[in-house]
Amino acid sequence: MPGNRLTQQDRRYIAAGLADGLSYTAIAKHLKRPTSTVTREVMRNGGPREYRADRAHHAAGRRARRDRPAGGAVPQPSVPAAGSEDYGRNGQAVRAYEERLVHLLVSIGLQGMVSRVLACICVTDSGSVTSADLARQLRVSPASVSKAISQLERQEIVRREREEGQRHDRYVIDDDVMYRAIVGNLRRNAAFAETVYEGVGVLGAATPAGARLQEMGQLLDHVSHSMIRSLEQWRALTALSAGPGGGAGGAAGQGR
Repeated sequence: MPGNRLTQQDRRYIAAGLADGLSYTAIAKHLKRPTSTVTREVMRNGGPREYRADRAHHAAGRRARRDRPAGGAVPQPSVPAAGSEDYGRNGQAVRAYEERLVHLLVSIGLQGMVSRVLACICVTDSGSVTSADLARQLRVSPASVSKAISQLERQEIVRREREEGQRHDRYVIDDDVMYRAIVGNLRRNAAFAETVYEGVGVLGAATPAGARLQEMGQLLDHVSHSMIRSLEQWRALTALSAGPGGGAGGAAGQGR
């Protein structure tokens, strides 16, 4: 297999490692891959309980065939989107990737227009576009863009900026977007857990409903604490990579 793609043998080792109770880190170390590669491979193919090596390998083959230009045509670079440089990119591949990203965002619960706007901003190199840019690129009304942007702002994924002397806002997604989005989710989880625990007091911890709410709250607390520890570790890694002789993308590159 070319590049850094997982082979069928790699996938069979992953399946065997999961069956033996090995951690993602241990599996990745044996395969000499980033832990994040193994994690993504497992989660996109059913999770640790449902992962099947041959099925995952066939799915990877289907994705590779779908991404290959039809008829052996030589890929042609596209006209770059607003906020992007050309870089000689394969325009067909960029558009196909953007569509896959939209489908993924819809599948995790975002509305269709919100997903299209977010995907469009994500694939721009500047990470900064205007409402007019989005309306032109997506061929939708400014009102549709405004509604989608409002939802992304509430979720702390996109922020609004206006440079001095400019009449129009710019919508920005930066390198810290996932960190801010996760922190926002943690705040919502904390509020949810607090409400759940209130229900325990109302219903009674010894009742079936109260016990169920108690377990829900404990799970939310456990997940939140684990994510907070991971965020702290990530901040420490990025701080190290940004030090003398290190680039800002050093730690991020370890997860690719």
